[in-house]
Amino acid sequence: MASGKIENSIYWFAAILGLVLDQASKYLVVHYLKRVQSFPIIDGVFHLTYATNTGAAFSLFSGQIDWLKWVSMLVSLGLVTFGVFAKNLNRWEQAGYGFILAGAAGNGIDRFVAGYVVDFIDIRIIRFAIFNIADISINVGLACLVIAVLFTNKPVRKKPKL
Repeated sequence: MASGKIENSIYWFAAILGLVLDQASKYLVVHYLKRVQSFPIIDGVFHLTYATNTGAAFSLFSGQIDWLKWVSMLVSLGLVTFGVFAKNLNRWEQAGYGFILAGAAGNGIDRFVAGYVVDFIDIRIIRFAIFNIADISINVGLACLVIAVLFTNKPVRKKPKL
């Protein structure tokens, strides 16, 4: 880091951006949407709906938040450590792992602070589970990692001559 350049800058940008958007949106939802419960953006298609989730994705393991918060914390700490020490990540890998960190940390913060995750994005036309920005960050991160695997070239290491 002698050149003044931050190692894995895309990683840190994605992690911070995703976390800030997640926590800011949840703050607004709790303070403004909780009173009205649901607000239609496009009636019957897309609503903002206040919901809480004491489980994992799709309310799996509902009520078992105690161990889920520790899993979120371990994943987040593992990804922070990975971001500090990882070398030669391409931009897709950096974005992917950064967004996954944002999602794990965002929902983990909810679990530790409130005891539940705040969800609010309600796509009613397909009757999908209500979700949040952290969930979107995790899925964007996974998509970035798929792109990294499928469409980026890794240099081939030469085998040492014996």
